[in-house]
Amino acid sequence: MKTKKINNILNNSHTYINLTFSVIVIFCLLSLLEILLNVADSTTNQNIGTTLLYKLSNDFFTGVFIGLLFSPLYFILNYIKKHLGVLFIKIVFSLIVIIQFALIKYSSTTLVNLGADLLGYSFSDIYLTVTASESLSFVFFLPFIIIPLLYLGIYFALTKLKKKQIFLITTFVLIIISGGLKLFLSDVSDSKYENKLAFLTKDIIRFERDKKIARTIQNIKFKSEYPMLKPFKETPDVLGPYFNINNEKPNIVIIVVEGLGAEFIGNNEYAGFTPYLDSMIPKSLYWENFLSNGGRTFAVLSSLLGSLTYGEKGFLELNPYPRHLSLINILKANEYTTSFYSGDNANFDRKINFLDQNNIDNIIDKNNYGPEYIQTKANSGGFSWGYPDAEIFRKALAETNKIKLPRLDIIQTLTNHEPFDFPSKDLYLKKVEDIINTHPNLKSKKETISSYKNIFACLNYADNSIKNYMEAYAKRPDYKNTIFIITGDHRLIPIEQKDKLCRFHVPLYIFSPMLKKTESFKSVSSHWDVTPSLVSFLFNNYKFNRLDQTAWMGKGLDTEKEFRNTQGIPLTRNKGTIDDYVYKNYLYSGGELYKIKDNFDTEKISDESILDTITTKFNAFKQLNAYLTQKNKIIPKSLNLNKEQGVQFTKEEQITINKLTKGLNPEQIFLAARELAFNKKHKTALLLCDFILNELPNYSDARTLKGRILGWDGEYKKSENELMIVIKRMPSYDDAYLALMDVYWWSDQNKKAIKTGELALSNNIKNPEIRIKMDRSQKTMNTSKQNK
Repeated sequence: MKTKKINNILNNSHTYINLTFSVIVIFCLLSLLEILLNVADSTTNQNIGTTLLYKLSNDFFTGVFIGLLFSPLYFILNYIKKHLGVLFIKIVFSLIVIIQFALIKYSSTTLVNLGADLLGYSFSDIYLTVTASESLSFVFFLPFIIIPLLYLGIYFALTKLKKKQIFLITTFVLIIISGGLKLFLSDVSDSKYENKLAFLTKDIIRFERDKKIARTIQNIKFKSEYPMLKPFKETPDVLGPYFNINNEKPNIVIIVVEGLGAEFIGNNEYAGFTPYLDSMIPKSLYWENFLSNGGRTFAVLSSLLGSLTYGEKGFLELNPYPRHLSLINILKANEYTTSFYSGDNANFDRKINFLDQNNIDNIIDKNNYGPEYIQTKANSGGFSWGYPDAEIFRKALAETNKIKLPRLDIIQTLTNHEPFDFPSKDLYLKKVEDIINTHPNLKSKKETISSYKNIFACLNYADNSIKNYMEAYAKRPDYKNTIFIITGDHRLIPIEQKDKLCRFHVPLYIFSPMLKKTESFKSVSSHWDVTPSLVSFLFNNYKFNRLDQTAWMGKGLDTEKEFRNTQGIPLTRNKGTIDDYVYKNYLYSGGELYKIKDNFDTEKISDESILDTITTKFNAFKQLNAYLTQKNKIIPKSLNLNKEQGVQFTKEEQITINKLTKGLNPEQIFLAARELAFNKKHKTALLLCDFILNELPNYSDARTLKGRILGWDGEYKKSENELMIVIKRMPSYDDAYLALMDVYWWSDQNKKAIKTGELALSNNIKNPEIRIKMDRSQKTMNTSKQNK
């Protein structure tokens, strides 16, 4: 009996080892596939042998860890019922290999590992990012069926092995080798070699650890209720001495260039593909050691325009937003017309929520381009991000002709992003070879550049688009009184990064015909410093409303010519990832310490004293970050310039909303609201519309439905306001015109109905109902005249 039990335990153990080893084999095969795909797509220039060794080591180590983690559950279930543990583990491990493949697929598509940012992006944002480079079809999903079957096939093959002792000894030796590599070679643990599932798990654990640090704010006393609040004069005017000051307030144009890293500018590693931007350096105030605060686009608007902290997953993800100042709301309060231009959908990354909250006057995005503008070619799945850079700049030039001065124009480019497609691409691809041959610094990089030819061609296209915009703007009468600020949102991701810092290393230009002298600065500043310095310059040199206090995260731009850094700068690499910190000439990244050299290269060092100092400061920032955003303690109510945030619901209304929206996505909520409206339950329907619009201000169907309901209820002015918002933001959406024409007809404003119809026709609306409703209003007016 005892022998039988021992045999059962041994058999169960052998079965479990086979199940675990099958996972390891699949992990290794997937890593091999990833490397082959990257080589085929020219997305890596790493040593293939080293990469394979390090990846297989991490895969083996991760597989063993997974095996140890689930082993107690396996034996307990098998003890309860024979084969139950085997069935359970087969299902769980099959799901694990599917997840691993999905993570590799995501990484190969977006060229970054998926970590805690999984918790920061909505499903629709992830879907958009993936479908930008991938077409969803049966072929796309086929591996998700094949891989678990392959896993079960490998397990079946292992069960047929007869020499189990050799197999066990081999496994043990591999454990020793894998552990040794991880122990003695620190590079093995680099994120580019990590098992994708292990990276995701570790990053989510780190994210939860940071949340735990943030929760300690309940017991922390800050120096004041609003710890970032400071007198306005604390930010010195460092820009004034470089400008000729006019009486007229200057226009401000901010150009945020997608993926523009400093490596591609000036005399840096890949210089040569941005000749126009290179030519602007000696004509501008130029910061060569400048940092974006985010490693992806989600952080740029709040950092650059508001000098704002990050919250848990990025400031734009906060809901509701804490009270805050920004360049947008400050300039709007001082009679500026404020506008934002992009080629994609402003809903992405919740850009529109932030802009709308800051009461921006105009939002021009993918929905506002007419047929005369050429959209980026859709992929085989029908997806296109939107309009290429040249069209964005052309649209900005056309729109600004209609806007009164002074202006704040924010232009966010798009093309320098996966899938790197743009008009006349073949022409720019041919130019890449010529650029390499005419720039001696690029000849040693020829192989790398050829691997990423479409990206370097795209950089050249983006540079040429900026050049054409600036040259066209120079012909305008307001050019002489305009300040241009050009920077990158982050360094583009696909081209291999030389170190942990270069993802954040971007250029900053301040150019203007008003400059009386130019300069290049080696001192370190970041996006956080731009708005503080710009606001200080404007308020100290022009007639602006009084601003006694500010609450910027940045101190302002450093205009020291020599290399130095005078402030601590926390950086957020991805949504939910605040794991990098620049302090003096040191970089802390993922628990490791690097020395920042004068040329902005880094080298790994070991210094426990500095590491302790940075860790203390970094943790203090994380607590401050949580306090400011969770407690709404950036600025007091008295300083708030933003409009009221969405619709505030009562407790009873929130209960109703929760009940009606549970488990539904926005489209399903809209359909529920429409059904309620048609059943004359207008109050509840409006509640659901407001709930949608609080999160998605550009949801045109929901806002149009709200406008119709208000019109049905006789709230004609409110109805008009809602429908005008839709028409302004989505001029090609015919239902908004039709709804507004109905409202005008109901309220006996037939002249307005006809004008709305004319506007629809001028915006190329083809719906025949437009003319029918125009005729209806015209007949009503004619009848009214006859009766008189």
